Amino acid sequence: MKLLKLLLSIPFILFLVLSSPADEGMWMPHQMTDLNLRSLGLQMNPEDLYKKDGTGLMSAVVHLGGGSGEFVSKEGLILTNHHVAFGALQRASTPEKDYIQNGFIAWTKKEEIPSKGSHADVLLGYEEITERVVSVLKPSMSYRQKYDALEKVRKKIIAEAEKQGADIRARVASMYSGNQYYLFLFKRLKDIRIVYAPPRDLGNYGGDIDNWMWPRHTCDFAFFRAYVSKDNIGADYSPDNIPYQPKSILKISLEGFQEDDFSFVMGFPGRTYRNYTFSELENDIENMKKRITLYSDIIAFLEKASENNREIQIKYARIVRGLNNSLKNYQGKIEGMENIAILDKKTDQEKEFLDWESQNPDSQKMYAKVLDDIKIFMKRYRIHSDKSNLLSQLVSSYLGSALLSQAYTIYRAVQERQKPDIEREPGFQERDMDDIKQNIELAERGFDLKTDRAFLTYRLKSLVDYPYEQVPKAFKNLLVKPSNEAIERYVDNLYDNTSLADKVVRLKLLEMTPKELLKLDDPLLNLAADLEKEKKELREKGKSLNQERLDLKKIYLDGLLAQKEGRIAPDANSTIRFTYGFIRGYAPRDAVFYLPQTTLKGVIEKETGKFPFHVPPKLKTLHKKSDFGQYVDEKLNDIPACFLNTTNVTGGNSGSPALNAKGEQIGIIFDMTYESVTGDYYVIPELQRTISVDIRYVLFVTDKFSGATHLIAEMGL
Repeated sequence: MKLLKLLLSIPFILFLVLSSPADEGMWMPHQMTDLNLRSLGLQMNPEDLYKKDGTGLMSAVVHLGGGSGEFVSKEGLILTNHHVAFGALQRASTPEKDYIQNGFIAWTKKEEIPSKGSHADVLLGYEEITERVVSVLKPSMSYRQKYDALEKVRKKIIAEAEKQGADIRARVASMYSGNQYYLFLFKRLKDIRIVYAPPRDLGNYGGDIDNWMWPRHTCDFAFFRAYVSKDNIGADYSPDNIPYQPKSILKISLEGFQEDDFSFVMGFPGRTYRNYTFSELENDIENMKKRITLYSDIIAFLEKASENNREIQIKYARIVRGLNNSLKNYQGKIEGMENIAILDKKTDQEKEFLDWESQNPDSQKMYAKVLDDIKIFMKRYRIHSDKSNLLSQLVSSYLGSALLSQAYTIYRAVQERQKPDIEREPGFQERDMDDIKQNIELAERGFDLKTDRAFLTYRLKSLVDYPYEQVPKAFKNLLVKPSNEAIERYVDNLYDNTSLADKVVRLKLLEMTPKELLKLDDPLLNLAADLEKEKKELREKGKSLNQERLDLKKIYLDGLLAQKEGRIAPDANSTIRFTYGFIRGYAPRDAVFYLPQTTLKGVIEKETGKFPFHVPPKLKTLHKKSDFGQYVDEKLNDIPACFLNTTNVTGGNSGSPALNAKGEQIGIIFDMTYESVTGDYYVIPELQRTISVDIRYVLFVTDKFSGATHLIAEMGL
C-alpha cells in the first residue's frame, strides 16, 4: 500500500484562486476551502469536509455506479434513492416476490438480499498528475498518436495504483478538457445487500407524471449494506463476510430548517456541459430531439409488449423507467432552452470571450481562431457521430436487442483477450472481466426472449426511417427492397439457430478464441462479428476525432480560465463534487410562486386511488391520527415530505446527501425541477433548484409505516 499512503499524504496543489464565492459550480474537494463558505453560512470547519485520512465528511459519501449514497451507521448501512436501488430490486423480483411493487424489509442481517451487479466505491484520495500525463505528448504527434499515448499512460498509472490492493480501484479523470488530470483512488465494496425499500406507491409516488416536477411528494429512498471479508477486503458475496465499518458516517438531523438556510450537497454528478461552445450545444440539441423520438417509440413498444404480463413488466421495468426519466429530461431541456434563449446566451458568452481576447494582445495568437475551428470541426464530427451512434444503439442492451448485445459483448471480449492486457481497449482489460461475466450471468433477468425477438424485428424495420448512408453495412442488403416479411424471416433465423439464450453457454463462449467462435456458425455471433468490423472502423476514426476535439477544447478552456481568473468549476464527470446553496422556493412563470417545502398532507391530497397516486391505507391512517412520532415538524404540524434548495446537481447526484450548515443530513437528493434541467448546459440562478426528500419523511416511513425500528436504532435515533 506504499503508493496509496503516498497519495493520501501528498498535499494538493491548488491550481485555482477562487477569490469570490460562486453558486453555479460543482467544485472539487481541494477547491472548497477557497469558497468563503463560513461567510455564506457554513457552521463547521471547511477543512473537515474532506480529509486525506478518510475521516472527513465527504468520505461518508460513496459512488454507486449510476448514483450516490452515504454511510449512516458504523455497520456499513448506506442510504440512497429508491430509483438508484431500482435495478437491484428489479433483478431480485419475481411475480411471487415483487419487491418493486411491495417493497422489502430485512428484519435481520441474514435476511438481507445480495444485490448482484452492485458495488460501492469509497473515495480514498486523489492527486493531480497533469505533468505525468501530458509529458507523453510531443508537438509532432498526429491526433491518433496523441490519443494512443494518453490512453497508454492512463492504463499504466491505473495499473500501478491498483497493484496496491485487491480491492483498490483507480481512475484517471480529465478536467477542463485536458488542462488538468487527476488520479482518484477508491476502495471497491462488491458485496452489497438490499436492506430496505418502501413499496412503489411511496418510493415512486407520482411516477413519470411528477418526475422532474414541483411540488413533489415522492419518498424516494432505500437502504443498502456493504460487506467485506474478515480482513476488511472488498470481496464478492460470501456468507462469511462482515459489515464494512466506514471511517466516516453522517449524522442525521431531526431539527429541520428555515427558508434561506445554508445547505450543501456532496456526491458524484455524472456529466454537465456548461463549458460547451455554441456549435457543440447546437449539436447536442439536435441529438436530444432525435433521442426524444427514439425513446418515445421504444417505451411505447415495451409497454405494449408487457401489457397484462407482470413477469415481463418486471424484466423491462428498469429500462422503461430509465428511458422515461431521460425522455422527460430531454423534453424539459429543449423546452427550457427555448424559453431562456440559450443559443443567444451562448452567443453572448462567446462575444464576451472574443472581446476579452481582443483586449489582451498576449492571448490573441493562442485563442483568436479557436471558436471558428471548433465550429468547422463539429460539422465533420456530426457526420461521424450520427453513424456511430446508430450502430452503438443497435448493440446496446438498453436501446437494442439484449441477445444481440450479449453476442456483441462476447465477441468483443474474446477478441480483446487475444491482446496483451495493456493493449486492450478500456472496458475489456482483466480488471473488467469480472464485470463482463456478471453482466452475462445477470442478463436474462432483464429481458424476455420472445419480446427480445420482436424488439429486434421492430428496430430493424425502423431503420428505413434513417438515411441509407447511416444504416450499418450488415443490414444494407436487407433494406435495399425492405419488406416486413423479409425482416421477420431474417430475425427468426437469428433466434431459431442461436445458442446464446442459455447463460451457461454464453459464459463458456467467453473462454473461446475468435476462430472458435466463428466456427460455431451461430447467426447472432456472425452478425456481431459483421457489426464489429464496421464499428471498429468508426471507433478508430473516432479516436482521432475525439483527440482533435479535446485539443481544440483544451485551448478554449485554457482561455476561459484565463478570462475568468480561474473562477470556473470543471464540468461534472462522475468525480466527487461539492455544491452549496440555500433553502428557497422559486417563481417558474408569471404570477406563480412555489414554496420550498411540501408535506404529507400534500401526499394525501394528490391521491387518485391508483398508481402513481395511490396512498397506502396505513399511511392515511397515520396522517389522520397525527401519529407522527419524533419526525413531526412543529411549525407545519405535519410530516415534511420534500424540499428545494438552490444547489445545482445532475444525473449521478441521485442519492447524495443534502446537509445543513452543521454538516448534518437533512435530506436525500433525488431530482431537479423541470425548469432547471437546462442547468446541465447553462445555469439560471433564479430557476435552478434541486429536489430532496426530507430525511424526516424517510425516517417516518421507515419507522412508523414499516416498523423497521431496528434501522432507526442502528442510525442512533
